[in-house]
Amino acid sequence: MTAPMAALPMYDWPEARAETDAEYAYWRAAFRAAIPGIDLPEALTRPDDRAGFLNDHWRDPALIFGQCCWGPLDVGMIDYLMPLAQPDYGRYPGGRGIFYRSALVARRDGGIAPEVGLPGGPGAEIPEGVLAGRRFAYNDTESMSGYRGLMADLGADPVSLAGEGVESGSHRASVRMIAAGGADLAVIDCRSWALAQRFEPEAAGQLMVIGWTGERKGIAYVTSRATDPGIARAMKQILLQNGALPVPGGEDA
Repeated sequence: MTAPMAALPMYDWPEARAETDAEYAYWRAAFRAAIPGIDLPEALTRPDDRAGFLNDHWRDPALIFGQCCWGPLDVGMIDYLMPLAQPDYGRYPGGRGIFYRSALVARRDGGIAPEVGLPGGPGAEIPEGVLAGRRFAYNDTESMSGYRGLMADLGADPVSLAGEGVESGSHRASVRMIAAGGADLAVIDCRSWALAQRFEPEAAGQLMVIGWTGERKGIAYVTSRATDPGIARAMKQILLQNGALPVPGGEDA
């Protein structure tokens, strides 16, 4: 029998790994205290975080506790993963409860649009025609925060509206790419933007927020659909009793 696996890859920057490990230790202890016989690994698995490799990881029936973006969930991973609960994004500028949004960032010296503060409502606030003739960096096309959310807000594929699309592979790489002059714009989810300001201060300091995507469901805590249904339901209850929030629309266990 394959050993169970746990992974929290979505914000697991190398500098933040102690924080990720502490988050898992908290949930592991809570699950073990309340669910007799639950089999949880002592340590996290750290899968390759490129989109295709994460898809392989998310399909693994051994995944008992993990995270997944609603972009991949909406394009097929929901067949393999059961959303359990949502973290609270309220402590990140641009986040509200289960909802996150992405900051549209550009170089401060780029002259594209003025810097803006936090949005005034849940809808998108994107400067009209901002992509035209410019290089748009995106982490991957399945990402809700880096691509699909903006596509929904604009009503069109953002690459089709831009002068050029450049796939960076990650939000962090997009921040670096814009700072280095390899791209002009990107949308970075609010929690990743906070991480960039902490751990990429030189690159992030050269950028500013010129707009926001609309609010969307943030990263979900998930388990494989191969997980015992009773275990999945118990995990959901523990998450909700300890600060996580319900998944809207009934998509959870």
